[in-house]
Amino acid sequence: MKQINKILLIIQRSNGDVFFINTIVRILQDKYEFPIIDLIVNDDTLPLASLIKGVRCIHTFSYDIKKQMPFRQELGILKKIFRKYDLSINFTSSDRGNLYAISASANSISAVDEKSYIKSWWKRLLLRKFYFFSPGKHIIENNFQPLDILGLRYSKESLELITSEESQNRVMDLLNKKGIKRYIIFHPCAQYNYKTLSKEKIAELLNYLDSLGIKILVTGGSSEVDISIKKNLPKLQNIEDMIGEITLEEFIFLSKNSICYIGMDTLNMHIAASQNKKVFAIFGPTMLNVWSPWSNNLKRCANHNQPIQHYGLNTLFQADLPCVACGKAGCNDNHIVSECLNSIDLSSVFYEIEKWLKNAKV
Repeated sequence: MKQINKILLIIQRSNGDVFFINTIVRILQDKYEFPIIDLIVNDDTLPLASLIKGVRCIHTFSYDIKKQMPFRQELGILKKIFRKYDLSINFTSSDRGNLYAISASANSISAVDEKSYIKSWWKRLLLRKFYFFSPGKHIIENNFQPLDILGLRYSKESLELITSEESQNRVMDLLNKKGIKRYIIFHPCAQYNYKTLSKEKIAELLNYLDSLGIKILVTGGSSEVDISIKKNLPKLQNIEDMIGEITLEEFIFLSKNSICYIGMDTLNMHIAASQNKKVFAIFGPTMLNVWSPWSNNLKRCANHNQPIQHYGLNTLFQADLPCVACGKAGCNDNHIVSECLNSIDLSSVFYEIEKWLKNAKV
């Protein structure tokens, strides 16, 4: 694998998974002297994937198209990538991702599910190299395993996304029009309801935050979850509703210039952590050892459950319940409600934020 000029990276999962590929791209660019790098991602993560610098082409896979035309989409992608690359890396253990990696290059590396070791015989046979995706490791540590196989040296950091000058100017213009200079980001939204506080809990926390005397910018996108939250935001002196007002790229720059991040376990939390911002993250059923914010200075994530814990620049909050964290998509595993989230004492959350602000003197 000495002569590497063209690389295909395959990451067919959520925004969080795609976000951490940014670090892998930067490392590969450095080690192989700026090779051509292409991606395969799911279409719902394309806006984020498009922000990764140094990527030539992004192939997308759509589950909606798959329902309408089974296998035709897969064949189309295979035709585009077949033996076009010097190296292919697949970061999931899915059959489709493995097939893409094997087809794209004779030098293929992919994750394999250790629990399905016997069923994965064909993957282990056809792949040049493979590694076991560990459900007990942080996603960034799993993503680093192909780099170990390649014998590359790297620092275990989550690298921030770089924003365009145009996006930076739009954010600065928006802040200037609102007369905002110092601010905290509060991100109450997540992709699913089960990772979001109830509207009553959001209002309660915003009432606490309003008393800080610092502008609190409430951020979010334009999904049904975001719009529902926006409709129920309380009108308070220091609370600035910015849900649906900025793009993802603009949020990245907004976060970079904020005092700190307060909010849910979601992509925006990982963005703030990669920028080495102070993070106050509220967790429900999500497994911390896989998805807690990565600490660049400690080179680790959280590895145990606790109502309040601190590591590096991160402070995490969980409910004090025996079921936490269950790893399910809500209490009934149906993506709707997580009672553990709404059991968290928000006065304790506010106390930790207020204490940090006084000690940090920001």
